[in-house]
Amino acid sequence: MEKIGVFIVWLVVKAVVLTLLVGHRFQITEEQMTFWFLLLLGLATYLMVQRVVAHSTQTPVWLLWLVLMTPAFLLSAWTLRYGTKVQPPPGLILWPSIICILLYWLLFQWGRRSPKDKQTEPSAIVESQSAIHPTAEPVTVRPIEPTEETQLRNCFPWSTYYIQNIEYRPQAVICRGQLRTSPTQAYQQIKSNIEAQFGDRFLLIFQEGINSKPFFVLVPNTQGGKAINSKPQEQLTRPALALLLLVATLLTTTWVGTLIADIDPKAIQSNPQLLLQGLPYALGLMTILGIHELGHYLTARYYKIRSTLPYFIPIPFFLGTFGAFIQMRSPIPNRKALFDVSIAGPLAGFIVTLPLLIWGLAHSEIVPLTAKTGMLNPDAVNPKYSILLAVLSKLALGNLLTAKSAIDLHPVAIAGFLGLIVTALNLMPVGQLDGGHIVHAIFGQRTAIAIGQMARLLLLLLSFIQSEYFVWAIILLLVPLVDEPALNDVTELDNKRDILGLLSMALLVIIVLPLPQAIANLLQI
Repeated sequence: MEKIGVFIVWLVVKAVVLTLLVGHRFQITEEQMTFWFLLLLGLATYLMVQRVVAHSTQTPVWLLWLVLMTPAFLLSAWTLRYGTKVQPPPGLILWPSIICILLYWLLFQWGRRSPKDKQTEPSAIVESQSAIHPTAEPVTVRPIEPTEETQLRNCFPWSTYYIQNIEYRPQAVICRGQLRTSPTQAYQQIKSNIEAQFGDRFLLIFQEGINSKPFFVLVPNTQGGKAINSKPQEQLTRPALALLLLVATLLTTTWVGTLIADIDPKAIQSNPQLLLQGLPYALGLMTILGIHELGHYLTARYYKIRSTLPYFIPIPFFLGTFGAFIQMRSPIPNRKALFDVSIAGPLAGFIVTLPLLIWGLAHSEIVPLTAKTGMLNPDAVNPKYSILLAVLSKLALGNLLTAKSAIDLHPVAIAGFLGLIVTALNLMPVGQLDGGHIVHAIFGQRTAIAIGQMARLLLLLLSFIQSEYFVWAIILLLVPLVDEPALNDVTELDNKRDILGLLSMALLVIIVLPLPQAIANLLQI
């Protein structure tokens, strides 16, 4: 689903957060954890700054990167000096974060390019079109001749969309006017008229303007309809590569599963059958990740959106995988399709996660609360760090779970717990994450940007109460808030999808928020 920049951030967020998770299980030293933390976070930060803001400001990328990384450097220095047992003072996290965010904004504005500088750069319309066709090179639209302008105006019946102004850009033609019928009817009729007059020369985009007046944009269709239909699907999906990565990821996650099961690697060399004990974790995690991406893939195929097969990313350490992903290679037709494709992944993954997590929790061990108990320690997880995890733990363990209990997670429970983290991370209503697509489809682009900004700030505030979310909050601040528009980005969703989208946000809340004491008393935990 995500473009490559957001996809890299998504991988690194999981890597950073889950480095802490596996660090407890594999007894990774604090120095090693700090090294990997800074390496992964620094790489993601640099890539995102370079990709997102480098074209908009003359301030050096390395300087912006250094400002954003300063809080992480300070926190890492404290950890190396005093260890993880000594909590850093709140001011060490709060004030550097505030100061660095303000300094970053000032540096960005100080070096912001003037309108004259931006004239040589692609417009936002062209960037949207390049995102629709990631492999396509920008092309110059052939100027519309006066006779063609008459044909273009004739494509907009006054009873459907009364056209008032036509703006010519190097890479697009913008048609502004007054909408006189429903957005769906207007888009379908004008799209048919454009195709009748110009064939597949243009893609037609319907968007809401700043003044809430919808407008049409004609951008070059660098991959005509005939070319799309004639291109073999096998060349796009590469099933052999998908199968190879699937097998490789099964091997790497099985290996990590044996380490989670506390099996000595030297014993595996003499007895390879011990690898089978890593399968519960491997199959559980791969099932959750695979079903998540398969939900995206099948829904995209339903809407005839060209997309790749799910590709797993194997790694021989940490979790054994950085997850799976698909890429869509054709435009999303409308907000309904955007919503369905986006929510299908988290919903499918969560449906699979629930039974695996409940079964794993039922086969986990109860341990006493200690100083090492936390949210990211699978040997002693405190379920009260998450409302949903606490409820499921009480359901699975019953009276065995008390207010003074923690849980030593079974390997399948670890896979299910990671499934909850992946679901919450994808449902964050920010930019091009699944949650960002969902709120965009429900409320429109402008409102979705405001919701994304609010969500990032709320998560940052929550991280001061629950420090495990601090890394999430900082990296989400780097994720662009603007989402890609659908071709018909004006027609609103029906009530059923609106309700389902709001329920998905409620799911995010009960995963992320800690258990209130009133509910804890009710559950007797």
